[in-house]
Amino acid sequence: MTGETIVTVNGNLVADPEIRFTDTGTAVARFRVASTPRIYDRSAGQWTDGESLFITCTVWRGVAEHVCESLQRGMHVIVQGRLRQRTYTDREGIKRTVFDLDADDVGLSLRHRIAFTDRTLPPALAGPPAPAPPRAAPAPAQGVPVHERAPSRPQRHGGWARIR
Repeated sequence: MTGETIVTVNGNLVADPEIRFTDTGTAVARFRVASTPRIYDRSAGQWTDGESLFITCTVWRGVAEHVCESLQRGMHVIVQGRLRQRTYTDREGIKRTVFDLDADDVGLSLRHRIAFTDRTLPPALAGPPAPAPPRAAPAPAQGVPVHERAPSRPQRHGGWARIR
């Protein structure tokens, strides 16, 4: 929507996501993400942690169910959504303002771990990789046009990949 502030937050889940259901049966999940910047201190010659940002995220419907089934405390996630500001008065009568994130998309960051899915792989990738054939000594390429020679290295093709 026009005028909304869309942000992306990278960080770690502070606790397991909690799911609830509205009176009409719509799933809604809430979770908190802690994002801590790393700052390089030139005088000390080392990296230090900056001040952590804790942000509460809300996600709805099917994504809420997926989040609760897939993620748990400590996982590094990427959350994208609309930033919301709300103001309330606490028990002592002090007016407070907090920022929440209405998440549209949540994903597991692959920066520090490998993800596996339950999606079925094509048969060529489902089993263990086949051993490479032994390499024969290259025959002299004299008299063979360049376009007819075998490639000097394997060619990469798009498509499925197994991640280990």
